[in-house]
Amino acid sequence: MNTTPGWNEQVYQVPVGKAITLEGNLNIPAQPQGVILFAHGSGSGRHSPRNQFVARVLHNAGLATLLIDLLTLQEEAEDRSSGHLRFNIDLLSERVVAATNWLAERPETRSFKIGYFGASTGAAAALVAAAEHPLAVGAVVSRGGRPDLASSFLTHVLAPTLLIIGSRDTEVLALNRKAASLLNCEKRIEIVEGATHLFEEPGALEQVAQLASQWFARYLTS
Repeated sequence: MNTTPGWNEQVYQVPVGKAITLEGNLNIPAQPQGVILFAHGSGSGRHSPRNQFVARVLHNAGLATLLIDLLTLQEEAEDRSSGHLRFNIDLLSERVVAATNWLAERPETRSFKIGYFGASTGAAAALVAAAEHPLAVGAVVSRGGRPDLASSFLTHVLAPTLLIIGSRDTEVLALNRKAASLLNCEKRIEIVEGATHLFEEPGALEQVAQLASQWFARYLTS
C-alpha cells in the first residue's frame, strides 16, 4: 500500500448542527463522475493511511472524495477513553446525513451522484443514512464494516450495497452475512482471501480499493 503525500490536504469546515463543525478533506478530480463520502468508525479518521489510499484510488478513477471526521476533537478524546461514541450509530448517521446535505448544497458538488464508503461502525452509519435519504445516495460500499448495527434500517436501504470482508475476519464475516440477508436492495458480498479485519496483508487493501471503484463506477457513473 502506497499513499501520495500532499494530494488531499485542503481542509473544509462542515457544519452538522447545534454549533458543531467537523473538518473534512474534499478533493475533486477533473471531470468527476460522482462524489464518495467516507464514513469512518472505531477510532479511524480522515488521516488514516487506509482511507487515504482508497480515496486516492477512487480519485484516480474519476470520483471526488470527502474524507471527514465524524467526531470533533473533543469527542475523539472522550471516545478514546470510553469507546461509546464510535458505537453511537444514531449520532454518526446524523452526521453522515449532514455531510451529505453539505455536498448537495455546494455549487461544485451539488450535481454529483453520491456514494458512501463506510468502515467498521461507519458502515452502519452510512447504511442508516442511506435508508433515511434513499433519493440522495446512489451506492454504498462497506470495508470490514458492521452493517448489522444498522439493524431495522437495513430493510429500507435502496442503494446497491457492496460488503467487503476479509476471509480471516470470521466474526465480522458472519455478521455481514446476517446483515446481507436483511437487505432488500441489490447487494453483494466480496470476500478478500487471506485478509484480516484491517486488510493489512500485502495486496489486500488494493483489492478493496478496486472492488469499491468498480462498484461505484457501475452505479454512479452510468
